[in-house]
Amino acid sequence: MTCYSLMVQGTTSDAGKSTLVAALCRILKRRGVRVAPFKPQNMALNSAVTVDGGEIGRAQALQALACGLAPQSDFNPVLLKPTTDKKAQVIIHGKVASDLDAKAYHAYKPLAMGAVLESWGRLTAAYEAVLVEGAGSPAEINLRDRDIANMGFAEAVDCPVILVADIDRGGVFAHLVGTLDLLSLSEQARVKGFVINRFRGDIGLLEPGLRWLEERTGKPVFGVLPYLHGLLLDAEDAIATVTLAKGEARLKVIAPAYPRISNHNDLDPLRLHPEVDFRWVGPGEAPPAADLIVLPGSKAVRADLDWLREKGWDAAVRKHLRYGGKVIGLCGGYQMLGRAIHDPRGLEGQPGSTAGLGVLECETTLESDKQLRNVSGHLCLSGRPAMTGYEIHLGVTVGNELASAAVELADGRRDGAVSADGQVFATYCHGLFDHPQALTALLAWAGLNESAPVDFAARREADLNRLADAVEAALDWEKLRPLLPGI
Repeated sequence: MTCYSLMVQGTTSDAGKSTLVAALCRILKRRGVRVAPFKPQNMALNSAVTVDGGEIGRAQALQALACGLAPQSDFNPVLLKPTTDKKAQVIIHGKVASDLDAKAYHAYKPLAMGAVLESWGRLTAAYEAVLVEGAGSPAEINLRDRDIANMGFAEAVDCPVILVADIDRGGVFAHLVGTLDLLSLSEQARVKGFVINRFRGDIGLLEPGLRWLEERTGKPVFGVLPYLHGLLLDAEDAIATVTLAKGEARLKVIAPAYPRISNHNDLDPLRLHPEVDFRWVGPGEAPPAADLIVLPGSKAVRADLDWLREKGWDAAVRKHLRYGGKVIGLCGGYQMLGRAIHDPRGLEGQPGSTAGLGVLECETTLESDKQLRNVSGHLCLSGRPAMTGYEIHLGVTVGNELASAAVELADGRRDGAVSADGQVFATYCHGLFDHPQALTALLAWAGLNESAPVDFAARREADLNRLADAVEAALDWEKLRPLLPGI
């Protein structure tokens, strides 16, 4: 069996690589092609748990969904999760391999490339097509040596490349021509054409530029993709700040956007909900009054806890609780709500301990064995609503408050804590708001009774199809067919 491959690289981060690969995955699946996604190296703090008990980037989990597949570790064999500006946790084939600074990781790359090629071999033996996503830009000259994320990988496996650029940022022709000019001759030949993303306006005004680009480079433009308003899909890393159009909201929810926030997509169902006024609060903003505060996950919990104190969130949380407000802590946010966080091995920074916010009678010790599992069960709230989710954490939390658990899991474990006064709900389970029953119950607990039902999974599926429809209509499939003969 011949496996066809195509790699999407971008002129910049957030040019549209992840969404274009997701769209192509869904299009090929709908055409009956057995297709899989692949990203050799990803740097992101949004991750997902795989069916084989590993951890991959959230964007690859979304792309797997577009293919009709469960997430697998081979879809993203190298995942880097930054813990500081200079250091990252290195995850190989879904498992933590090391914690390295940038210089040490550069020396480690040949080993990482070996893992990438192992996964590539397994996928190309099992599928008819593999669609590959690059990282950042291939024109980052300082990263070209030992590159495993862009052209270094494409050259190693002889994979054709298309280059995507975001016209909404401006300078799209400079991005495309400049990127191409900074590549080597063999890499330039590997680029088979261009896609322009996020266009809005009269396409007739763009056509002279498209003709110039094709004449200047000798390469075709495969399509111009429209700007899709209101598209709600899992972000690879950047926090989505676009405000969604809603009617009258009945519950105000805020969450801090701390520096090492992880799995912030947990809160996307709150952004979507038509009766919830949800807002991320950034570093330059004081926490406003709200009905519910959600503390999301963190990859450097003690450092982000220091950040919360610096920005006045500790006082804001105490005042919020005095006035009867509710607080939810997810994973790292759960740990922050306790009495203390201990990191004796220095797993997320310098060894030591940090005082927590002190609203739960518990404390956490970070241990080297990362807990990775998909879970299901019931919330310990009225009606015992069903929940699904996943765990990704290093911490082990103990204390008297855990006697009143937040979640009862199907495997018999009890997780998290609900405070004695019923104002604080904390759990290690990510994805808590994704399940419609859990979302409705948690909003009712926070004060939003008889809320409209929202099925986030159904919305994600509908938006994947909407994205695929738009991309399928915009691309020139006759030009693309030589690259993907199976279509």
